[in-house]
Amino acid sequence: MKTEETTLDRIRTRPRFKMFTHLTKEEYAENLKKYLAEHKEEFSGNINKEVATISVETKYDNYWKPRLALRVEIEDDHTVIRGVFGPSSAVWTFFMFLYFSFSIFWMVFFTMYYVEKQIKSAEYPWALSASFVMLFFILLTYLAAQFGQHKGKDEMLKLRKFAEESTLQFEKKII
Repeated sequence: MKTEETTLDRIRTRPRFKMFTHLTKEEYAENLKKYLAEHKEEFSGNINKEVATISVETKYDNYWKPRLALRVEIEDDHTVIRGVFGPSSAVWTFFMFLYFSFSIFWMVFFTMYYVEKQIKSAEYPWALSASFVMLFFILLTYLAAQFGQHKGKDEMLKLRKFAEESTLQFEKKII
């Protein structure tokens, strides 16, 4: 098994990795199901031959409870497993909505300020201040995401271990 990870993968909001294996999609899905059944007190998830979603069983459920999404593909006669760490899709969508909304408001307010200066008007004296407030909200959203990632780091390490062990354990049996 070979794993690829770039520097960009370490700084993304949703870290990702790529593993190569000689198992077929069906073998990999069955092996994942077996591994999940063996470790059901620690992990839970949903697995089929194309996609698997795994999460760590915990007593609490915070907004950044990481999940591991594994997508299985065939590339050059090898099975490629692409893993993406991230929160639930609802949380991910909410954060992207916040980034999008605050960015649009920032552009609108900054454009209002810029146009006002170009036409030498004083209709929107608050536009520049509002654009800085939107930048602050974007920063706040980013910091909230970073805080959540930091809180879920141990669970992400467990999920990474799950991805590697579930592949290695059964690949060694075949080779």
